[in-house]
Amino acid sequence: MTVYDDLVGQGPVIGQLEAAARAGADVLAGAGGGGMTHAWLFTGPPGSGRSVAARAFAAALLCPDLGCGHCVSCHQVLSGTHADVEVVRPAGLSYGVRETRELVLRAASSPTGGRWRVVLFEDADRSTEQAANALLKAIEEPPARTVWLLCAPSPDDLVVTIRSRCRLVTLRTPPADAVADVLVRRDDIDPDVAAEAARAAQGHIGRARRLATDEEARRRRAEVLAVPSRLTGLGPAVEAAEALVKAAEAEAKAAGAELDAAETAALRQALGESAKGRMPRGTAGALKELEDRQKSRTTRMKRDALDRALLDLASYYRDLLAVQLGADVALVNAERARELRAYRGTPEATLQRLEAIMTCRERLEANVNPQLAVEAMTMALRTG
Repeated sequence: MTVYDDLVGQGPVIGQLEAAARAGADVLAGAGGGGMTHAWLFTGPPGSGRSVAARAFAAALLCPDLGCGHCVSCHQVLSGTHADVEVVRPAGLSYGVRETRELVLRAASSPTGGRWRVVLFEDADRSTEQAANALLKAIEEPPARTVWLLCAPSPDDLVVTIRSRCRLVTLRTPPADAVADVLVRRDDIDPDVAAEAARAAQGHIGRARRLATDEEARRRRAEVLAVPSRLTGLGPAVEAAEALVKAAEAEAKAAGAELDAAETAALRQALGESAKGRMPRGTAGALKELEDRQKSRTTRMKRDALDRALLDLASYYRDLLAVQLGADVALVNAERARELRAYRGTPEATLQRLEAIMTCRERLEANVNPQLAVEAMTMALRTG
């Protein structure tokens, strides 16, 4: 067992990180370490394991045995409790300059364990322009024992001045059979269920596990895949758009409600809430700030849920195009092969529908009203 066991199908990346961890150990030992750098950028498509790779590398840097996977240090890093590793997860739509400046100050502190102070910044692409400028200054001149690990879908998602100062780690989408094998070995999931979930998740390990273990997640996906057969006219297209948006809202609300309640209760207690539920004077601002952050997080969760639905929809038309062209490729939705073969239409029309879905995703990322963006998409997808 090593800290890299959860990296599925990423052999070259593991080799790169192992070599870098050895170089980091050489630096600590005063023996050089030319392969070590203080700023890293982990990129790859959703589900490829960017943050998993970054966390494993952090564990290797702090482990006396370079990532053995079973020592106290490795367990603390992998479980998120190590004092010298700070994990940043932007909860809302963006990560602001004030938060970044506070992070930079914390990152400058000396490591308590004498090895490295590691900052793992997930979704670093959500940094605002001002936040990116503040981050750049820290990356340009980091303290001797501070290592920055940034995660983003692609290098182009960060400003050129930051990515030019980072060493790039590029992950790929793991093959479905490798994901299925992990589900069977580590989660004791039935092989047939694991194989179907791995195909449906398109290499996203976390989503594959959720689809394999959560019946509600499978039901939501089945409803999305049923949309193409219902788009027979203007009315059904509008209804389908409304259903997709409402489903995303409900999923985000359910996921965020428990988090919101726990955070609010913890803050009220920290601010000195009385036994009767009264708050001391001067605490309204802190509660309002938390509420704003929670609203931003819920909006992001809604968009993430809607984007997952759009990717599932795109997988349907991808399979349809493969069937229409007679391509010798595995279908993501193999269980719908008969339905796909019976679908009437041309490859050109299918391509246009795929483009409509991708355009909708771009519009949502640009903060277009979700209802309007999805309605425009379903209008383009209708067959009647």
